[in-house]
Amino acid sequence: MRTDHVDPADLAALRAAFQVDDGGESALGWEAVRAFEAEHGIVLPEPYRTFVAEITDGSYSGPPEYGLVGLAELPDDWGDDRPERILSRPFPLTSGWLWEDDPRPLEEIGPLLEPVFNDGSIVLGTDGCGMYWHLVVTGPHRGHIWNICGEGATPFGAEFGYTTAESGFVGWVRHWAAHKPLFDAE
Repeated sequence: MRTDHVDPADLAALRAAFQVDDGGESALGWEAVRAFEAEHGIVLPEPYRTFVAEITDGSYSGPPEYGLVGLAELPDDWGDDRPERILSRPFPLTSGWLWEDDPRPLEEIGPLLEPVFNDGSIVLGTDGCGMYWHLVVTGPHRGHIWNICGEGATPFGAEFGYTTAESGFVGWVRHWAAHKPLFDAE
């Protein structure tokens, strides 16, 4: 998975999946993307970076179930009482974690959860019921997609064992566009 250069074939796949043909009107534009990156002290991983700059910044069609939110947005069900999101801090996980089955006491687990939800990732959207899709923008998993919910966090990509899809934003979108269940590994 490359996150520093965009592959034209990946952009073509993203255009086809979202069926965007508005001459770039729904895109954010490079100036806005660079301003967002400067404000947050990050560089978005490719091809998502070019996708929001040149193709579209959000979409009512999925993925996820309730559509792709814009770069600077959060899903409607995110809630207003959450802590500040700090994108420049590294995303803390490198493997899945089902904290609802973690035997440690809540006093020990609680402080570890906030960074999972708020550090080093942008929220791409929701499948409802508190299930959010994140794109990691900093840390060892930069460029990977994660599903984070009230019970745990799961990385997306065949190498993690939960799906047959390739990793990253394009793999996630291609899998959705092929009408495959996002978690289709046996």
